[in-house]
Amino acid sequence: MAHASVASLMRTIESLLTSSSPMQSLICDHKEELCALREKVSSLEVFLKNFEKNNVFGEMMDFEVEVKEVASAVEYIIQLRLTETVLGENKSIIGIIGSIIFKGISNIWTRRKFRKSLQQLAKDIDHVWKESTKIQDKGKQVSKESLVHDFSSSTNDILNVNNNMVGRDDQMKRLLEDLTGSYSGEPKVIPIVGMGGIGKTTLAKEVYNHESILRRFDVRAWATVSQQHNIKEILLSLLQSTIKMDDTVKTKGEAELEDMLQKSLKKKRYLIVLDDIWSCEVWDGVRRCFPTEDNAGSRILLTTRNNEVARDADTENLSMQMNFMDQDESWNLFKSAAFSNEALSFEFETIGKKITEKCHGLPLTIVVVAGLLKSKRAIEDWGSVSKDVTSFITNDPDEQCSRVLGLSYNHLTSDLKACLLQFGIFEEDSEIPAKKLMKTWMAEGFLKLENDLEGEAEKCLQELIDRCLVLVCKKSLDGTKIRSCKVHDLIYDLCVREIQRENIFIMNDIVLSASDSESLYVSMQKMLPFKRVTGDEIDYCPHGLYRALLTPVHCQLRDNDNNDLLKRTHSIFSFHLEDSYYYILKSELIHFKLLKVLELRHIEIDSFPLQILNLIWLRYLSLLCRKNLDVPPEICRLWNLQTFIVHCRLSQLVKITCPEEIWKLMQLRHLKLPRFYLPDCPSGSVDKEMHLDFSKLQTISYLSTHCTKEVIMGIQNVKELGISGGNTMDSNGLLNNLVHLQKLETLSFIFCFAHFPASAKAFPATLKKLKLRRTSLSWSYLDIIAVLPNLEVLKLMCFASCGEEWHPNVRGFTRLKILLIEDRFLKYWKATNDNFPVLEHLVLKKCSYLKEIPLEFAEIHTLQLIELKSCLPELGESAARIQQEQEALGNNPVGVRISYPCKYIVFAIELAQ
Repeated sequence: MAHASVASLMRTIESLLTSSSPMQSLICDHKEELCALREKVSSLEVFLKNFEKNNVFGEMMDFEVEVKEVASAVEYIIQLRLTETVLGENKSIIGIIGSIIFKGISNIWTRRKFRKSLQQLAKDIDHVWKESTKIQDKGKQVSKESLVHDFSSSTNDILNVNNNMVGRDDQMKRLLEDLTGSYSGEPKVIPIVGMGGIGKTTLAKEVYNHESILRRFDVRAWATVSQQHNIKEILLSLLQSTIKMDDTVKTKGEAELEDMLQKSLKKKRYLIVLDDIWSCEVWDGVRRCFPTEDNAGSRILLTTRNNEVARDADTENLSMQMNFMDQDESWNLFKSAAFSNEALSFEFETIGKKITEKCHGLPLTIVVVAGLLKSKRAIEDWGSVSKDVTSFITNDPDEQCSRVLGLSYNHLTSDLKACLLQFGIFEEDSEIPAKKLMKTWMAEGFLKLENDLEGEAEKCLQELIDRCLVLVCKKSLDGTKIRSCKVHDLIYDLCVREIQRENIFIMNDIVLSASDSESLYVSMQKMLPFKRVTGDEIDYCPHGLYRALLTPVHCQLRDNDNNDLLKRTHSIFSFHLEDSYYYILKSELIHFKLLKVLELRHIEIDSFPLQILNLIWLRYLSLLCRKNLDVPPEICRLWNLQTFIVHCRLSQLVKITCPEEIWKLMQLRHLKLPRFYLPDCPSGSVDKEMHLDFSKLQTISYLSTHCTKEVIMGIQNVKELGISGGNTMDSNGLLNNLVHLQKLETLSFIFCFAHFPASAKAFPATLKKLKLRRTSLSWSYLDIIAVLPNLEVLKLMCFASCGEEWHPNVRGFTRLKILLIEDRFLKYWKATNDNFPVLEHLVLKKCSYLKEIPLEFAEIHTLQLIELKSCLPELGESAARIQQEQEALGNNPVGVRISYPCKYIVFAIELAQ
């Protein structure tokens, strides 16, 4: 807990002392004090890192609490004093737009006030630093070896557990038979019943993706219900798999959505999964949406903890009760999760079986304990964990599971605890984009001070996954990146409980209320989880649209002053909740002086909120606009900004205008806007003396092709680039200077009709992933793309190429592993194994005319999987022929997955909306 606060303080001090900080003119007289403070905080951070690892069982908690309080207070006061100095007491930036940046900072009184604050803060830090040296002198620091070791494991370790179910073979077999049996009459309902953590969802996912299920059903759709059920959201989740969704669908009412779902399922053999149903009312609310005539062989699979739901839904006695695992199944699951089935010594096997036995056959408990032990290779550590698990044994399985999960949480380091708890601010069962999650971790200061913050964030996420505390929902096509994740509802409950203890951060709801004068005023109310259970009743969070994270309360900061609460708010997230008032948090932002994270992507804005320019400590900013947006020149005041995102529902129609002052955001790491023109640096070239460039920028999109070579030279460290629009032929333009981006790995083009480079040498050799969408290139141009030396993933999305035939003419794509083609007009594809010599994964999507995959693909020895989505049946037959040919050649046959097969050729023209 203390380490997270000290790390955040260290980040703030470091940012002030960097040469590019606009605070230099203010802190120049205090540099000596700040450097001395940095040295003490750095020493304290090193001590705490080791201290935390050696005190996972809670020893010397008083010292940790003191350090946490002092570090939080020091960071708060430094930021507050500087903010008051920069902006002026009770004076908004809005009133001084056009004046010189940081006007008035030479004021002698404010400088004296800042110096006095620094002197007092140094004394506070000095006190806890001396306490830490006393602890070291007494030998309380057990050893440099951590009880909770750092460990790294391959991404595939946890996926082997998630994707390949261990045990439950008999139940799996029976469920597949019930789903694929030749029943006549109405669709059959099959409930899977059992307590939380017993493995209901895991079993349902396993059969949902089983090869026999993919072949059997015309349509498959999945919706997660959870305690806070919302019929409209359930319908929208199901419709995502049955129709082509657009924004207009989301605006329709429940009755219209029910009608749309029923029509989309008519005369089709469908499989519907409703995961985690808690009440009969939910089932009664959606059952009428599933047609019963001309749908023979259709199935509806439910998972629930409630036997009453199962009895109400099941009319055929097909209900499946999930029981605890037996001893052998439990041990096999434990081995798979903790050791990936590697050989174990007799000692480890003996104690491992004892630990497994104490988990009483509950899969979630088994994998969480296994995840905890995965990092430990000392038999003494295993014995210690065995004792702890024993102490949590109760007669109530739910309570026991909760206690074991708490044990795993207590073994996390402070940064991992903070990262895990952020899942508790979102809605239960919500699927969270991994990039968004990791960028907010970076902004919050949860992570260690590393040059590669993104790498550190990925490491933290992977460690939480390896410990079986976070579940992977989606991965990138090549399997190297996590796209989205979530936590089990029992882990979610744990996060909410820990947040309410207010050790790491406080979570409040921001309430915007109308006064008698009809103006809005802002206040705070204690956080209510998105779901709250009282006895058998479930209440819903009645509060507003915004959730705030605050610095924890301590002796130096008051809690009864609402203005004080606003100042201590460091993060604001918006949520689109039913029955919420759509008040836009805009003018009220001026009160949140120390904000680090501002996420307003659920509220559309017409213009850039100038109040945001007050938030000089902001590191993460996410907005949603409905039309063209002008970013004001004063954006440069947000000198701490790491991530700047503007979303738009119709991004291809919206333009963002950026001022040249945006180049002064030298901490910027991620810039994602709808199509925008980035002007040259103010000097006309990259300013070498002031280092005026985006040297830390990792991702940027979507740049206009009209940007110049000067822009390219200013973003040379970028790894991901998106380009949109334009038909320029300028030799000094963007496309002709991509070769200078020698760290670029991922490149995307969308709505780009420019003249592409005539040679592969114009692209950087480092390029690994290329995505083309609505570029209308000739198929022959791909012969140039084929020469790229390190290209591993190629995605040809809607209208990437024009024409009916693709005949590769070169021996290329020498490293291409994944090829995705989504093209409604491609009819003929002639290629050989020489054109794609190391291809592993082929995805064909919405290829409405294509009837054959080149048979020569059977000779690609590396080919593992062919996926067909919304394609003609003839294409499936072609894939089957490739399978047969591979078997005839003595090779392992390629896997084939077919989903949503198209029975007829679809005549459709997609218009640029």
